[in-house]
Amino acid sequence: MKTKIIERHQTLREKILETIRDAILKGDLKPGEKVAEPELAERFGISRTPIREAFRQLESEGYLTVIPRKGAVVAALSERDVQEFYAVKSTLEGYAAELAAKNLTDKELAKLESINERLKQLASDGDVKSFYKTHNEFHETFLKAADNSKLHELITHLGMKFSRLRMASLSVAGRMAISVAEHDKLLDAFRNHDGKAAEALVKKTAAIGGSVLLESMGHSQGQPTSKFLLSKKVDA
Repeated sequence: MKTKIIERHQTLREKILETIRDAILKGDLKPGEKVAEPELAERFGISRTPIREAFRQLESEGYLTVIPRKGAVVAALSERDVQEFYAVKSTLEGYAAELAAKNLTDKELAKLESINERLKQLASDGDVKSFYKTHNEFHETFLKAADNSKLHELITHLGMKFSRLRMASLSVAGRMAISVAEHDKLLDAFRNHDGKAAEALVKKTAAIGGSVLLESMGHSQGQPTSKFLLSKKVDA
């Protein structure tokens, strides 16, 4: 019984996370808008404890800002946030790609090729959520091959902290297809064990990610705020 309660708690927490992430990415929740605990508690039919846990997780991912005694509000995304994140990301991941190019085995290369084939299908399907998870698997594979634990730790922490930016970038029309095409070029560099080429390609891909997100943010300015509706209760 205790195991089932824990599983239910974890499942509800994931549903809350997904609900809020989707609302923010779609623009149903705007920067500065409050995310109300009571409405979420009523919708999911649960106490506020898993909601607060979800809020902390979302704060660590850059979606929310939790203000003591006031609650959670949607964090604002600035141009500077995007520029700084992708600048650091490009440097760290570029270095990791350079190291990985020297170490990748035939088995690891085959795995990367297989993952990118899945990404092509997901991009065609327009499945951003699954693409995001599989995209992470692609990068995790060559990060491990870089064989630098501290570098791996830094990149992983950075990715978690700014997962909102990464998801938002992949959600821009055409962005997933660009990512797959850049991966194809990166795979060629990996097959040739060309570290410098791999580094340059990863830096280029990061620059594209930042550029399309900044452009999208510019286009979205001035749109009317839509209300975040919590209407349908989810079965536990």
